[in-house]
Amino acid sequence: MLPPRTPQIPVVVLAGFLGSGKTTLLNHLLRNRAGTRIGVIVNDFGAIEIDAMTVSGQVGSTVSLGNGCLCCAVDASELDTFLETLTRPSARLDVIVIEASGLAEPQELVRMLLASDNPHILYGGLVEVVDAAEFDATRQRHPELDRHLAVADLVVLNKTDRVEEDERERLRATVAKLSGPAAVISAEHGRIDPELLFDPALRPDGGEMAGQLSFEDLLRQEECDEHEECDGHGHADHLHAAYESVDFTADVPMDPRRFMAFLDSRPEGLYRIKGFVDFGAGDRDNTYALHAVGRFLRFVPRPWARGEQRLTQLVMIGAGIDADALTAGLAACRAEPGPDAADTERAMWGVLRYVPEPAREGDAEADAADVQEAAVEA
Repeated sequence: MLPPRTPQIPVVVLAGFLGSGKTTLLNHLLRNRAGTRIGVIVNDFGAIEIDAMTVSGQVGSTVSLGNGCLCCAVDASELDTFLETLTRPSARLDVIVIEASGLAEPQELVRMLLASDNPHILYGGLVEVVDAAEFDATRQRHPELDRHLAVADLVVLNKTDRVEEDERERLRATVAKLSGPAAVISAEHGRIDPELLFDPALRPDGGEMAGQLSFEDLLRQEECDEHEECDGHGHADHLHAAYESVDFTADVPMDPRRFMAFLDSRPEGLYRIKGFVDFGAGDRDNTYALHAVGRFLRFVPRPWARGEQRLTQLVMIGAGIDADALTAGLAACRAEPGPDAADTERAMWGVLRYVPEPAREGDAEADAADVQEAAVEA
């Protein structure tokens, strides 16, 4: 039986060329975090405006934002050092966002994360922000944009309010072609639903949600005052139209081969998959936590609790996805009655390839190579 693993903090890389709206999007996430504690790492240069203050990073500095969030300014060589700082239990962070320099190579940041020895982090996806109004000019000035889009897990086509509908559709089609299977969502002023990137923190004791009115609340109200369509409830209340969420539950175990074939052929626009999988005879002792973002995939076994109902429970999040097709595809992965146990155990090798260390001691380099291939290759 595999030993239990320490919960890991997802690390999201936020990239995009200068002027695309990365910092605006990050400020929006911080203002609409709903109690989630966010760690921010600014690569090279950055200014994060939050809680009526501006934090201008100096390399090597760490600044508390006063709302449960932290901001660091680092260069690439210091990334591991600050990840170590932010993943300490005392920081109590739920997610870490790295805002890449406008001239950074996002693929290199992703590779650094995947190669990191820090056991407390989990790759949370590469988000590429694109300026719809300046897309053609940016692409001409920076041809490497095509390469950045090709490795993105999620593309935010920002500033769509500044282009006509026909132009918006043309841009969306072009970006979708360049980014392959990545989900593409449209946004104005960097406003996307935070749940696309991370799960809201659940604090049974009320935690930060109790107390006097915070700057976070005031800033959200200020945004509502500027945009009549908020109707007093904030932008986060009507951002779900940009993506779809599909739930799937099965009380019959999944066939490992069929399930891996489903994951290998998952459709374009499917950005995140999370949940637990029951592989039945493949491993009767454990349920498998599944974390998939873009092309990155990881399983983490966990022993079944005494009396726990053996179910497969998954949530799939994406843009432009076919809910019925996804549900039917997963339903077809259910194991047939009376499968050959030995054959099912052999089929589990396809799953175990994506189980991280320490499950496979002595094979760390091969595992890192497998994960990098799954997460980075276009």
